[in-house]
Amino acid sequence: MTEDLTKKKCEACTKESPPITEAEIQQLKPQIPDWDIKKQDESLRLERQFEFPDFAKALAFTNKVGEQAEAQGHHPALLTEWGKVTVTWWTHAINGLHKNDFVMAAKTDQIAS
Repeated sequence: MTEDLTKKKCEACTKESPPITEAEIQQLKPQIPDWDIKKQDESLRLERQFEFPDFAKALAFTNKVGEQAEAQGHHPALLTEWGKVTVTWWTHAINGLHKNDFVMAAKTDQIAS
């Protein structure tokens, strides 16, 4: 049985923390089907764009994601524009993807729904 990522908490990471494996990506990615895995600055990242009817709703979503990020101690790149927010998760300490990024992507989806 696959674990529910929305119920997980982020674990503290250091530069010695192992990045997520390809097998783990294959197991967890179906829980966040709308997220793209992109390579940027030599690191893999999870990215998704959310659309909203106006800037106020986009900003409110940004703030909710920020509150969850602060509570979990894991922070994304957030680009808030009129009617859309682009959220990018990766683990700075390892310059790549960690299980935390999948946990937070799932939590971000939950905030959006």
